[in-house]
Formats: sequence, structure tokens, C-alpha cells
Amino acid sequence: MADVTDPDDGLDIAPVPAPHDDAEPPVPDDLASTPQAADEGAGPDRPAERRTEPDEREEDDRGYDDLRRVHQLVNNNFYGVVDATGAAFGIGAAPSPGLAPGTIEPEEAGRALRFYLPPQPCFDEALDKLRENSLVVLTGQDGSGRGAGSLALLREILGDAARLRSLSPANALADLAASRDLKPGQGYVILDYVGELPDRAVQAYEIGRLSEELRRKGSYLVVTAADTTRRRLALRDHCVPWHAPDPVELFQHCREMLQHAPLAPDTERELLERVGEQRRPGDVVAAAVVLPREGAEQALDTLRDRYRERVQEWFRQQPSADDLLPLAALAFLEGVPERTFEKECAALAAHVRNWEQSGERPVAEADDETGTPPGGAVARQSRARWKERAVGLVTTEHRPGQGRDAGRSERRLVFTSSRVRELVITELHDLYGYELWYPLRQWLGDLALRGDLDTRTEVARGVALLARHALVEVDENLLKVWSEGLTNQRVTAALTLQFMCDVEHLAPQALNIVVSWTDNSGQGRAVTAAMALTGRLGSLYRLDALNGLWSLAQRGERIAFSARRSLVLLLQTAEHDPEQVLFILRYVRTVIARTGPGSRERSIALRTTVQLLETVGLETAEPVTAALLRTVPDSARHLGSLWAHVLHSGNRSRAVGALCRTLVQLRDDPSVTGAVRELGEAMRSAMTGRQWAALCHHLSIALKHPDYAIPGARQLAQVLLGSLRGRAPAGPRRTTAHHISTAPFPTAQGGRSK
Repeated sequence: MADVTDPDDGLDIAPVPAPHDDAEPPVPDDLASTPQAADEGAGPDRPAERRTEPDEREEDDRGYDDLRRVHQLVNNNFYGVVDATGAAFGIGAAPSPGLAPGTIEPEEAGRALRFYLPPQPCFDEALDKLRENSLVVLTGQDGSGRGAGSLALLREILGDAARLRSLSPANALADLAASRDLKPGQGYVILDYVGELPDRAVQAYEIGRLSEELRRKGSYLVVTAADTTRRRLALRDHCVPWHAPDPVELFQHCREMLQHAPLAPDTERELLERVGEQRRPGDVVAAAVVLPREGAEQALDTLRDRYRERVQEWFRQQPSADDLLPLAALAFLEGVPERTFEKECAALAAHVRNWEQSGERPVAEADDETGTPPGGAVARQSRARWKERAVGLVTTEHRPGQGRDAGRSERRLVFTSSRVRELVITELHDLYGYELWYPLRQWLGDLALRGDLDTRTEVARGVALLARHALVEVDENLLKVWSEGLTNQRVTAALTLQFMCDVEHLAPQALNIVVSWTDNSGQGRAVTAAMALTGRLGSLYRLDALNGLWSLAQRGERIAFSARRSLVLLLQTAEHDPEQVLFILRYVRTVIARTGPGSRERSIALRTTVQLLETVGLETAEPVTAALLRTVPDSARHLGSLWAHVLHSGNRSRAVGALCRTLVQLRDDPSVTGAVRELGEAMRSAMTGRQWAALCHHLSIALKHPDYAIPGARQLAQVLLGSLRGRAPAGPRRTTAHHISTAPFPTAQGGRSK
């Protein structure tokens, strides 16, 4: 996958497909909000009539408001660390190199392979296949070190100084040979390859052609995938079953590199016994690194996993339904107010009772209290019961609420560690069957439909944890249903996919699910896909997300509206990530440069661009453009180009308004003078002389508007315009300037189409 570059640098943007059947011609700005008839059926509150587009637009607005609030609260989760334990031989929770498509620098790969021990004989077998065919597929269990193995194989052939490239797991292997992605003498990896979409099945002929093209260019590709890939005929001859190195050998290898002091015989024996029980190389390396720094006891604690022991011991006691159901409910509702939890816990119990009354086997044998009359149930001290029910697993905390309740704390039930929540869901999945999970799924469906935002966010977190063990079940029984449901359900599905990206091997699966929803799966799923391609998912798979959203922006107005809102949200959430900000801006510049004058695609691109220029921050009313000019070097050049494009179009009034708001926001900040001057230079270089003169004249008029006539704004406008007056046009351009409208400027902010 190529990095996004300037318009003349050959950015490989996915071609815009032919308009779908639901596509509509572009709507002039002043008519963009005119109600249009919608294609969806009647909603639950209108059984006798078809829903209209304003109804759907209002629902989608509410959904994006929910997403925005969640991104405000958990932005650090989406852009922070990823649980990479065991995926590569590194330490801590830093993501493995190659998880996000892009360049893997030699230093980055070297850190990941610091303690690497090649597993035999699979390493040598894979190396022979790679040298022979320039292509190999490493198959095996998650956490077996396939990712580290892919880097080690490429460095063995290309050398430790090689800059490797990670390609998107959504890449079609059959198309790579004909793409511009493959460069001579390059090493490529595709981590956690999830397979082709149904209409792009990998054929043996295409894989052979890919191998031949790699050999011709002297390049190499290593793919990591699950065990099921070995059953695919087209790839079978290229697969090597992968396994982790012997844990004791790896531990001793690390000890030799770290050179720590000898251990007492009994301590060493216990340590090696614990090491031998480990499945993931990352856990072994973590203990080896802790040993010289913090001692043998701490290393043993690292290996013992006390939380796992506590959770397993609790389930070995075969808890009654009175104890099991509250803990199962908490796994999906951790941290909600206690009163909310109790209400929803009672709802889960009702689902279980209904299921048991249908004649099926009960979830668990009830204790004596279950048979007590209703009065006895009321008399029980259920809150105090937690002190006995889950000792060491659950505790209570007082936490403030959100919004208007931020100043008032409320008691909430939480697990003693985030790991406990994951382990509880693991045990529930491993020990209980349909008799528990059927009513539990019904209950989760109710919460996704009627729960408040905090409740639905926790449901999404819990379902994402469940997907680690039951991805197919989660996809078919929950995500597919929610993705074409009502707004609350769609938001819950989108958030679930976001939280799935916190685990490396699930992130490609989340991307694959979203991509499948964009392909002729109906309006509801397309809107959900647009919502999901923001946040963590859009941050990891930048080009895939932008290509997907740009494709959706070509479709019918409802889907296009959602795609534009998602692009705005991507920019808002990337505000503190300069690399991603520049990636988005370069992408939009490239799209505009590749559209023909007067074309439908150009009209859509310009409408989207002006929304990006108008948007404000996630947590403030400050224009994002002002924040970028202040904090992101080189953003002025790209923003200037985008502003020049929209000032030439029917969006010119909104573009001038966005420019005025940016100048007003920056008026008292002398540090941005250079960036504003660079912005003006970029705009000037993209305009003809008459266009530039018209901008100077009408910007001067606009700054007299009461919203913008603020001391300091006009002086900053002179920095933008003054030093550049009289300069000749940068090149042969059309000399007829569009007249810039001086109609009242829109005051609504944030990225909604007006």
C-alpha cells in the first residue's frame, strides 16, 4: 500500500465505482436540506406510512451525536495502546509492527525481534518457501509469534537494515500482482489476513502470477493467517504451519541476553515449571525481562496470572443462578450506575425465566433462596451479597456521571481489574452453552435497542471481548442484526467494531466485516459501516477507511451524508495525531485533483471538503482548521489548496465563512503568523489573478459582518493577503473569476450539510 502523498505523487486511491441504483444527482447547497422521499420501510412509530428522509436524517444525526460523545470520552482508547501480548516478541502493550499498514522502520522491527528465537523446523521450512516462491503464508494460532516470524523471515533475506512494508489485511491477493503496490526489492507483510470478499475469490492462477511478479521484482511477501487458510486450495502450497518456540528454551535464551544473577535451585525450578505452561512467547519474554529488574517473585507473579486463578476457582464452585446471572450481566455492564445495573440484571433474570418456562433445561441449579416467595426475595440484602458473591473479582466505586451529572458521583460495580472482565467472559463462553447464551443474547439485543449511551457503550465493550472467543456467533447473531436496525442498534454495532480493534487479531476481522457491509448490503448497513470507519478502525486502516468512505459518498443522499459526517469525525478524532491529519488532507487534495471539472464526483468532493473546513473540535467550538494551523506543521499548505478549490465552486460562501471563523479564532495568537502567511501563499498559488483579487475584496467585506468584525481578525487577514498582493499567477490558469457571494454566512458549525 502506498502512502498518501501530494496530488502529483501517485496516490493509489481506489477508483470511484459507477453510481449505484440509489445514487442521486448532486444537490445545490441552498437545496441540500430539502426533504426527499426515502426508500426504507415504516419505522416502529409509524406502522401505517413510509418513513421519509427527514425521519432517517434525524435518526442518523442522533447516532452521530452519540458517536461524537463516545469519541470524546474514549479517544485515548481508540488512539492509545493495543493489546499486543504474544503477537510479537516485544514487551508491554505496544502494538506489533505492521498492525497498521505502512512502513516498518528497521529500528521498529529490531525492537520487536530483540529476544527472537526462531522456532524449528517451521522457520527453516518457511524460509525455503520464501526464497523459492517469494511468497509464504504462516498459519497457526493467535499468539504463536506469526507476526514476529514474518519480520524475522524478511530480515533474514533482505538484511537488518531493510525498510519493510505492511499491507492492509483487506488487500485482495489476486489483485496485488497487477497493482502499483509492489515495488522492486521490497519486503511486504500482511498480518492476520482474513481472506477475500465473496466476489473476489483467490484463484490458484492469480496466486501463481503474484508469486511470479514478486520474483521478477526481487521482492518478498509474508502473510500470516489462521489455521483455516490451509484448507484453501489456492494457497495450500504456500502455507507453513507455524508454532511458538519451546517456552523454556526461549526463557533461557532471554536470560542469556539479559545476563542476570543465578537463582536458588527451588526458585529456578518453580520458575521453569511456570514458564513451561506458557503458550504465548510474549508472556515468556515479559517474565524474563521482569526477572533481573524486580526479582524472581515478581517474575512468578507475571507468570502465575493470579486473576485467572481467581476467576477459574470461582467457576469451579459451580455458582447458582442467583450468583451466575449478576456476574454475567456485569461482564457486559461494568461501571454503569448501580441502580441501572440492578434494573438490567432483573431484565436478564426475566429472559432466563422465560427461556426455562419454554421447557428447556435451566441455566443453573438454584439455591434455596430461589424458591422463596416474592416477599422473601425483596427482603434479601442483594447489594450486600456482592461481598460474598464474587470476593476478589468485583468491587464498588463512586464515579461521577457525564454531562449534567458530572458533578455528582454515584456508586458503580466494577471488576477489580480489566483482565477479570475478559476472563469472566472467557469462562462463560467455555463452560456454558445455549441455555445461557440464548437468553443472554436476547437481553443484549434489548440493551442495544433501548439502553442509554453509557449502557450501550459497555455492551459494545463486552461484545467485543466475546468476539475474541466467538467471532462468528457475534457477527451473525448480534452485529448483522444491529447493523440494519434502528439508530441505537447501529451505533452499538459500530462501537463494538471499534472496541474489537483493541485486539490485534480482531482488528482485521472488524475491517473485513465493515467492508462487507459497504457492498450492496442495504442502506442501514451502509450507514453503520460509515459510522464504524471512524475512531480506532479509521486510525489503524487509514487508506481503507478513506477509500471506503469516499466510495459511500458517491451513493444516495442518506448514505453520502453519513459518509461525509464520518470523514468529518475522522478529522476531529485525528486532531492530535499530526501524521493522520496530513494523511487525510493529502487524500482529499488528491481526490479533487483526479476529478474532472464539472463532474458529479468533483461536486461531491467539494461538498465534502467544505464540511471538513467548517468543522469544529470534538471538545471545543474552535474550528479544527485553527487548531491545525497552530499545532500541525505543513497543514497550512494542504488547507490552502483545499480552500482555493472550494472558493472556485458553488460552496464559496461557506468557504469564506469558514476562513473568517478561522481568522477570528487565531487573532490573538502571534505564534501562528507564519502559518497564516503560508496558508495565504498556498491559496494564492492555486488561484488566478482575478480570483485572488475577488477573494481580497470579498474577504474584506465579510470581515465587516458582526460575527467576524472582531479586533485582530482584520490584521490577521492582512497577513494572509497583504504580502502577496500584486504577485503574478503561478501558472497559466483560467482568468475568469467567480464572484464571491456576500450573502449572510452560515453560523452552524460541525460538519453537517446545510
